[in-house]
Amino acid sequence: MKQRFRYSLILMILATSFQYVTAQTLYKPHLHVGGHAGVALSQQSFNPSIEQKMHQGITMGLSIMWAEERHVGLRAELNLTQRGWEEDFTDTPQFSYKHTLTYIEIPMMTHIFFGGRRVKGFFNLGPQLCYMIGDNVSANFDYHNLQAIEGFPLANRTTRQMSMEITNRFDYGICAGAGMQIFIKKKHCLSLEGRYYYGLGNILPSSKKDYFNASRGNAITVTLGYMFRLK
Repeated sequence: MKQRFRYSLILMILATSFQYVTAQTLYKPHLHVGGHAGVALSQQSFNPSIEQKMHQGITMGLSIMWAEERHVGLRAELNLTQRGWEEDFTDTPQFSYKHTLTYIEIPMMTHIFFGGRRVKGFFNLGPQLCYMIGDNVSANFDYHNLQAIEGFPLANRTTRQMSMEITNRFDYGICAGAGMQIFIKKKHCLSLEGRYYYGLGNILPSSKKDYFNASRGNAITVTLGYMFRLK
């Protein structure tokens, strides 16, 4: 009986060890670093609302991705992104106004991936912190003195945002994206991602006495990236 118990115990240990070794063999934790660049399409959600169209800017940055599980990892980035808004003058195309806000962004996201060895799909989701380092206006009229401009469409139009000073350079929000990765070689990978950012911070004063209740940013980015596997 004792001998049989010993044999059973040894077999159980061997089986458990085999399963552990097999699991470790089938998947190894990996670390990727890389860079990405693309286009950013953005607007500011003003309340009261304004007449605007998509602001087009650039985005670029560095990324690091660590995955210890088979389908889940962590991805962090350091990005430089141009956001803002562009006034819509569809009926009076002789006027143009574009306000560009340049941000340093730090997204910290859960990275969920799936697929084969060569091609994988993925989702990214997590919080994002931002700090504005640039504030630039491009306009072909004096937006500080709109009453004196002949033909300017003042009727039924919100205009205060054009001349107001940005008071809050810090922003935060939530970002979510999806895309695909193509592995050229074992350590080289190309990726294409579309991502949406929903900002929660206001760039203009938003107390009860202020004109705007909200002035939050949101953006859609499309980037092409390259990553190299370090581990």
